[in-house]
Amino acid sequence: MPTNMTGTEPMPRVAFQGELGAFSEMAIRQQWPEGAEVVPCASFPVAVQRVLDGAVDFAVIPVENAIVGPVRVALDALATAGDALTVRAETRVPVHLHLLAPAGATLAGLRDVHSHPVALAQCRIFFARHGWLVSTVHADTAGAARDVAQAGLLTRAAVASDMAAERYGLEIIASRIEDVPANWTRFVVVSLKPI
Repeated sequence: MPTNMTGTEPMPRVAFQGELGAFSEMAIRQQWPEGAEVVPCASFPVAVQRVLDGAVDFAVIPVENAIVGPVRVALDALATAGDALTVRAETRVPVHLHLLAPAGATLAGLRDVHSHPVALAQCRIFFARHGWLVSTVHADTAGAARDVAQAGLLTRAAVASDMAAERYGLEIIASRIEDVPANWTRFVVVSLKPI
C-alpha cells in the first residue's frame, strides 16, 4: 500500500481522470489523508501515460462500480500499459450522486443534465421518473459541474458529487439520485512496476 510521504520527502504526485471535485480525487484524499499533489487528466489513457512517463508517482483509476459493474474504458487504459504497471493498493469510495445546478434553478425548470456516462448509468431510475430531463454525456462528473457553473443557465444541470457542488458554487437540486443507496466505486492505485 502506498504510504504518505512525510518529513523532507515530497508529497506523491497522483494522476486521475477528470477535474478537481471528481470521485477519483476523493479516492486520492482517502488513500493519502495527509496529502498528495493531485494531477487532473483529460482521460484514463492520459492518466496511465503520466505514470508510464514518470511524470507522476501514481494514478488512481476506477475499475468497478456497484451499479454498473466494470468501468471498461478505465480497464482498457490499464490493459494498454501491459506489465509496465503494478497495482499498489485498492480503495472503495462511497458514491452519492447529486443533481447540481446554478442558484435559482428548479427541478421543473431543468432540461439538460450533463455527466460522465458511468454516473448517468447509475441514475436510470431518477431519469425515468423525470422524463423531461435529457442526459448528456460529458468527459467527467466534476468537469460537467464546472461547465454548468460557468454557463450559469437555469435549464442546465450536472450529476456529480457534493464536493463538486461546493467547489463550483452549485446548489444541490436533488440529492442521492443514484439507483442503489449503497453505491460505491472501487479504485486501484497503480505505479510503475519496480525493476
